[in-house]
Amino acid sequence: MDEYTDQNESIKKLHELIKDIRFAMLTTVEEDGTLRSRPMATQEFEFDGNLWFFTNANAPKVDEVKHDQHVNLSYAEPDKQKYVSVSGKAQLVRDRHKIEELWNPIYKAWFPQGLDDPNLSLLKVSVDKAEYWDSPSSQVVRLFGFVKAAVTGKPISNAGENEKIKAPFPRQSS
Repeated sequence: MDEYTDQNESIKKLHELIKDIRFAMLTTVEEDGTLRSRPMATQEFEFDGNLWFFTNANAPKVDEVKHDQHVNLSYAEPDKQKYVSVSGKAQLVRDRHKIEELWNPIYKAWFPQGLDDPNLSLLKVSVDKAEYWDSPSSQVVRLFGFVKAAVTGKPISNAGENEKIKAPFPRQSS
């Protein structure tokens, strides 16, 4: 498999892992170097290497991203033993066309003025790398493996899939 095909497969895998997980924890770096996380709703999308989130242009996370663009997004679906960590660089995007493209009336809960809100913006995260842990086995199988490992003193075997995915992700313009 060539690098391009391998990269496309990795992008598809990442998309499959996170597409049904509505919320991610976005971690930014504050000016004093401390980390700060908050939940964010990922916009439905055809993943192209960028993740999109609605935000208020005056939110503290925007200032934090202006100071340091490096962010991390953590996705988790414990019932399915699916965990994903995504690292990238964030930027504020005020592109009206992209905002309208991603807008859903349900977001009026956070932005009561809707598309007329002058501070309505997007946070675009350009993914640099990701790592995932995926254990598709049933809970019974996982529990049996855990008990077996505890009894035998040997590590859990076949605990699932773990892979690191690195850039460059192909980019489409915003």
